[in-house]
Amino acid sequence: MADEKIRNGEFWALALERAQLGAWDWDLLSGECYYSPTWWHMLGYEEGELANTADLWLQLTHPDDRERALASGDRHIAGLTDSIETELRLKHKSGHWVWVLDRGGVVERDAEGRPLRLMGVQTDITRQKQAEAELEQVNVRFRLALAASGTGIWHHNLGADKSYWDARTREIYGLVADTDEVAGDLWHTFLHPDDKGDAESAHLAPLETHNVVAVQYRIIRRDGEIRHIESLVRFIADSQSAGQILGTVRDITEAKQREQELAHAARHDALTGLLNRAAFDRLLAEHIATARRLPLAVFYVDLDYFKALNDFAGHAAGDLALKSVASGIVGCLPPSAHAARLGGDEFALLVPNCDAAQAETLAAAVLAAVRDADLGLAATSRKLAVSVGIAFVDDHSTTVADALACADDACYAAKAAGRNRFAVFSAEATSGSGGLNAARLAADTVDAMDDGRLKLFGQEIHLLGKPWQESRHVEVLARLAARNGKLVPPGEFIPAAERFGVASRLDRWIISTALSLYGPALKSGAVTLGFNLSAQTLSDPQLWDFVDAIISETGAPHSGIGFEITETAAVTNYAAAEQFVRKARERRCRVSLDDFGAGMSSFEYLRRFPVDAIKIDGSFIEHIAQSKFDREIVSAISGIARSLGCSVVAEKIEQPKALDILQGMGVAYGQGFLLHRPEPLEAIVARAISAIAPAVLPGRRFGSSKG
Repeated sequence: MADEKIRNGEFWALALERAQLGAWDWDLLSGECYYSPTWWHMLGYEEGELANTADLWLQLTHPDDRERALASGDRHIAGLTDSIETELRLKHKSGHWVWVLDRGGVVERDAEGRPLRLMGVQTDITRQKQAEAELEQVNVRFRLALAASGTGIWHHNLGADKSYWDARTREIYGLVADTDEVAGDLWHTFLHPDDKGDAESAHLAPLETHNVVAVQYRIIRRDGEIRHIESLVRFIADSQSAGQILGTVRDITEAKQREQELAHAARHDALTGLLNRAAFDRLLAEHIATARRLPLAVFYVDLDYFKALNDFAGHAAGDLALKSVASGIVGCLPPSAHAARLGGDEFALLVPNCDAAQAETLAAAVLAAVRDADLGLAATSRKLAVSVGIAFVDDHSTTVADALACADDACYAAKAAGRNRFAVFSAEATSGSGGLNAARLAADTVDAMDDGRLKLFGQEIHLLGKPWQESRHVEVLARLAARNGKLVPPGEFIPAAERFGVASRLDRWIISTALSLYGPALKSGAVTLGFNLSAQTLSDPQLWDFVDAIISETGAPHSGIGFEITETAAVTNYAAAEQFVRKARERRCRVSLDDFGAGMSSFEYLRRFPVDAIKIDGSFIEHIAQSKFDREIVSAISGIARSLGCSVVAEKIEQPKALDILQGMGVAYGQGFLLHRPEPLEAIVARAISAIAPAVLPGRRFGSSKG
């Protein structure tokens, strides 16, 4: 064992050196202060390198720390503290500051107890201070992040059953309190009843997993406001207690609202608030697959005249009209029904457990709602109507596409029948010619009358054996241009127009348009025009009044106009046909019986109708050169016609030999003469004008909107 001298001297010097402690010894009576070699070394000086004045340590102390350091010593000397303990910075020889922990106290007093001597040590805590500063920077960033994210922090002491909420947590919950400590069961009283069980279970889960658990729930604040909360929860073990649950809270109410708004926007039309096409398709598929009771009704709703409203009043007015219409439609629906805007001016409805009577009642209500919709316009004739198609789904295997296609087809049928009405899809009705496209084609024919896609064509009627210029008679035809610009064959759109009730409107359009454009040409005698009349057209008792009014308006002579009626039209509408024929011939219009010989009662109706001409059906003409039977039929018809004083017209003269045969039989007129094909009516009329005299109507153009 070392001797007492070593223990009292070298031993303690070695201990100070190894512990890197700087010792000081201050004699209060003399004012001298001793500093150990380790103290000088701690500040980068050699021992005694600086003048050892009584206030050397104070000279080296950072200005910001001097007052605090002096106060710590004064309080101890005055007997107010048991020891000196303070942190301060001393200037290193190299110029930087060294943080030290200064600890010491009185070690000697006089007989009266007054302090005579103080001793202490100073420990270099620069690294500790740097770590604290770095930690504080981390804490500052953490607190800033918490503040920016609006996150609150809380913990619950399981053993003491106490909870501690920071200011942000209390703010989120709307709790007014001055301290962090709150009652252990306070949190439970805020929970929304519907979320209470799940939220409490989630906060207990960390006790079992020791993982971070995320949970969302709702709270009801004391003012009644409901807020959405997101918490992250973790269990922190503590060897000296039961541990604690540490958690964060963040108010996500606005985020939830945005989430709900985005979810709503993904499923709904932005303008009307109705379901969009994708959402409606999903909903319809779900109902078809899972409905306990069928049928369910699918409505296809298409506005009429919306384009005209848009063009007249602008898109803003159109948007307002769509919103008003959507509101009106929704107001008609039962609680179980759903409405969607499919796009543009098209809507769809889904009505579960709906029979035919209920569907028709609802469709009538929709028609009325659209008619009464507030368009936001001043007094105007611009009104909206709607065509509604109804289809019933009674099979769980029906696809969404098929259900909508059937309702869409019924909607087209409603449009074709005159619009502002509803139609019910019938598989039997669509199984005939045209299928699902027939109604679309009929409706497109109506639209073509308004947008200029319906064109007037004509076919020359020749005096056989003579140039056309000697007769200058034309059968007026119509050709439909599809939206892609291609012509639709008349064999497609004419039957569709007849089937869906558009034929009468089509005939009237052809008559009024042709006479308006070419009335002056007829008046000059340059050309005569013949018009085909459908059964629907002849069924209208007001037909002659319409025709007579158009003739008067355009100045066309009655004698320059002819009408062709088919045997089918006469049979179907005999009384109306007889009345029209009588009035037309009284005013010197020509009347022909078309497709003669094709029907079983052709001669019966020839006897009843006083017509001017007979048009032999083309089926007897196209093979007349090869068929003796056809030649005999044509010869018989021609003989009867001549005996009655009627002209005879032959259709489909497409071979030179057929022309020779017909001339030999005394047939007067031919149509389809030697493969002659229909062409734009304007071109034919122009040739007719040139044939008589260019100066008959100088400066006048025919076939234009100015003619």
